[in-house]
Amino acid sequence: QVQLVESGGGLVQPGGSLRLSCAASGLIFSTFAMGWYRQAPGKQRELVAGITRGGSTNYADSVKGRFTLSRDNAKNTVYLQMNSLKPEDTAVYYCNADRLDGLGRRASYWGQGTQVTVSS
Repeated sequence: QVQLVESGGGLVQPGGSLRLSCAASGLIFSTFAMGWYRQAPGKQRELVAGITRGGSTNYADSVKGRFTLSRDNAKNTVYLQMNSLKPEDTAVYYCNADRLDGLGRRASYWGQGTQVTVSS
């Protein structure tokens, strides 16, 4: 059974920092691309940052230069370091694991989400 367990969310003041973690189990972690998505009230879920199996990263324009995504394959964990947080970063953040196998079949898993609130 695949599980993605997020942690590290909370309430922070504008300009502050948080580090989100996503611990994966029940899958071969190193074979999956990992990503963080977020969904604010009344808005669609959007990609925040992604990291490939090889460690290449991509970021939404809105978080470039402020957020850093990394993975530790030995710990089956990805981390999202969020600095210079803004009120518009407030959302539920979801971890995703995604893989296409050699036959083109997709496996995609989601965590339960963790709330990030940026407010003074």
